[in-house]
Amino acid sequence: MTARLQCVVLDCADVRELAGFYRSLLGGEVNRPDPRWSLDDDWATLHLDDGFVLAFQRVADHRPPNWPDPARPQQFHLDLGVADLERAQEKALGRGAVLLDGGDGGRSRRVLADPAGHPFCLVRD
Repeated sequence: MTARLQCVVLDCADVRELAGFYRSLLGGEVNRPDPRWSLDDDWATLHLDDGFVLAFQRVADHRPPNWPDPARPQQFHLDLGVADLERAQEKALGRGAVLLDGGDGGRSRRVLADPAGHPFCLVRD
């Protein structure tokens, strides 16, 4: 092994808003003191209970992906495992997500976008 994944960083216009959005879905602690990063208006973190860290970096003139348009591709996405797909979708929508693809009712996943426009999937465990 050459390296260890420290975190996944998402670009956005408002780091606190996006950290709060993901906290509402995943739990964890926003901006826990951590010697690896300084926290300010341009950088926020979400430490999850399992030790994983999502980080959020402010980018001036952030242009969100436009899924599935290849001219502004998603670049990456998160798959979030959920026990109850309908309940998780309603919770995400209530916190500012946008439904991109609800499927045909038979699929075990839904594609949404977070408030900064990054696509993510809710996937039935």
